Amino acid sequence: MTHHIADLRKSYERAELDEKASHADPLHQFDQWLKEAIASDVPEPNAMTLATVSSSLRPSSRVVLVKGYDQLGITWYTNYESRKGRELAGNPFAALQFHWVELERVVRIEGLVEKVSPEESDAYFHSRPLDSRLGAWASPQSEVISGRAVLVSNAAKYAAQFLMQPPRPPHWGGYRLKPDNWQFWQGRKSRLHDRLRYTLIKDGHWQRDRLAP
Repeated sequence: MTHHIADLRKSYERAELDEKASHADPLHQFDQWLKEAIASDVPEPNAMTLATVSSSLRPSSRVVLVKGYDQLGITWYTNYESRKGRELAGNPFAALQFHWVELERVVRIEGLVEKVSPEESDAYFHSRPLDSRLGAWASPQSEVISGRAVLVSNAAKYAAQFLMQPPRPPHWGGYRLKPDNWQFWQGRKSRLHDRLRYTLIKDGHWQRDRLAP
């Protein structure tokens, strides 16, 4: 089985990433690529891998969905008491990665993470479907449970308690990663891929470098 995996090959030939054609601001480059991923109907273009590190220096990763991005950073929402929440409380640095397989593109982002304001979390929470709002109450994320029946029972309990207006749980809200390092990877033929790195210098100014693939 391992032999067959090692034999898998793909030639990357869809596009290129040139310094002269790329944006000087990495957020603009990301915005362009994300919009192109959405327009191309790739599966879940807003899905990103979030990597955190525990106080014991053990890394972990999971897939979350980006819910906003601007000059302040990249935003997602989750349970603050989950494993990622606990790890971010102890070590507020994290890494994100988008992989748009069909476009042969990867974006990697690193930086400091902070919680968004309660007002931002409230606004997003109340924009979610009712089932999702109840789910935020029903799931003790990352905790051991005896079975799915626990989740179903919790959801029914909170539905009866809150009816159609569940408030935002105090343990649920948004995080924002403030980038200080971006990398854009475009697959190219013969494994000579294009790879541009943006490093924050100061006051919103970025240094752009080409890295060997």
